[in-house]
Amino acid sequence: MTPAEDHAPNAVVDVAVVGAGPTGLLLAGDLAAAGLSVTLIERRPRTAANLTRAFAVHARTLELLDARGIADQLVSTGRPIDRLRPFGGMTLSLQRLRSRYPFVLITPQYETEKLLERRALSTGAVIRYDCEVTGLHQDHDSVTLDLTTPTGPVRHTARHVVGTDGVRSTVRQALGLPFPGKAVVRSMVLADLRLTDPPEDFLAVNGSADAFALVVPFGDGWYRAIAWHRDGRAADTDPVGLEELRTITRAALGTDHGMHDPRWMSRFHSDERQVPHYRRGRVFLAGDAAHVHSPAGGLGMNTGLQDAANLSWKLAAVLHGHSPDPEALLDSYHRERHPVGRLVLRASGALVRTAMVSDPARRAARALGAALLARSGPLQERALALVSGIGIAYPPPPGTHRPTTAGRRAPDLPLSGGLRLYEALRTGSFVLITPPGRPTPPGSPLSHHHWPTGRPRTASVLVRPDGYLAWSSERADDAATASAVASWLLPRPAPHKEQH
Repeated sequence: MTPAEDHAPNAVVDVAVVGAGPTGLLLAGDLAAAGLSVTLIERRPRTAANLTRAFAVHARTLELLDARGIADQLVSTGRPIDRLRPFGGMTLSLQRLRSRYPFVLITPQYETEKLLERRALSTGAVIRYDCEVTGLHQDHDSVTLDLTTPTGPVRHTARHVVGTDGVRSTVRQALGLPFPGKAVVRSMVLADLRLTDPPEDFLAVNGSADAFALVVPFGDGWYRAIAWHRDGRAADTDPVGLEELRTITRAALGTDHGMHDPRWMSRFHSDERQVPHYRRGRVFLAGDAAHVHSPAGGLGMNTGLQDAANLSWKLAAVLHGHSPDPEALLDSYHRERHPVGRLVLRASGALVRTAMVSDPARRAARALGAALLARSGPLQERALALVSGIGIAYPPPPGTHRPTTAGRRAPDLPLSGGLRLYEALRTGSFVLITPPGRPTPPGSPLSHHHWPTGRPRTASVLVRPDGYLAWSSERADDAATASAVASWLLPRPAPHKEQH
């Protein structure tokens, strides 16, 4: 248990989140910041080390963290890199990204978790460590979790539950949901270690006919190494020797960069799997509990964090009674995020298969594709938009008239008073932007801002709490604006006035 005061034993909390990785921590922090009662349940003891695999934080994730006021803190823990060199000597410049964060941040996952845990606790979330879910039961009003704790079995009841408990998700299994897919890469070696001769280009990555290796620094003198050899047949539980890692790295990169003093080493296999439904009644799945794929592109943790950002405001709107159509809003989590998970699974799978091709004809095709990509600015922008998350968009709500901008990512627009959109989003509410002088729709639980003075704009824009466009209009029409706001938000009840 954390120093935060726990909820009463028999109380029904608003949301129970199972799994205190990055996805669960962001979700719990969002929900608590919205004024909901939240319990985060984690099977690991509080003091257990979490030696995890992720180290890349992409631009879209940093934008979402900026909307929570913590992006710059995370950037200070790592090193931004603004170019990638995947294959064939080609270079992709991340400066092409139209974002406040035109880079990928390299920082250990535990830095992301520390920051998100601090935020979750500061907003009032309760974290219960050393608690394992052993059963789940739901009805039309609530969900009850059976827990095993150091002091014995207990039950915990919530109005909604979100499983963010990883690839072996107990919540997913309790729902009886399948996790179809397959293992695509076996016997991959993972290590954190020191280097005598670090790569000149900061990040070293390459695939030969028989081997693949990646070496990247964490910024504190430690380096993460990932390596795979085509002949590898070892089980995940088999020990890893430093010489094995050196040999594979030399085969892929031509050097082992003087690897020494590993602080830990392990072996794992990479799966491609996705659950068919992200929602079952009052229970939701997010992060690795919903989708898992190869580490290529560093997309896993980022996709999970973006799942959380999509779901948190929808749960808050429904639980606070602000949604005109609660069931449709909750269903939209699956409708929007399941296709993204499928896209990421395919993209990361394509990357890892491209890196590990051995057939000479396919390697020649890879080289040709790299050359074409290097010469095509539009193709590079599309590739970078996908990997960074900047290009992710959602389908417009059913019944929306086309053409529409609804569902697209909102850029960090300048607002009056020197404010930025993503600073305005830190309230956790919808943001309405109109020309100066336009009124706020009465009773709407949103944040209303104006375009900067002297900026010639007539458009009105409504931005969702997760930084995607809900509605826009080229006409400054107060009635149309009020109608658009009403389609997303119910007015707050008028305050009760006593009769005298």
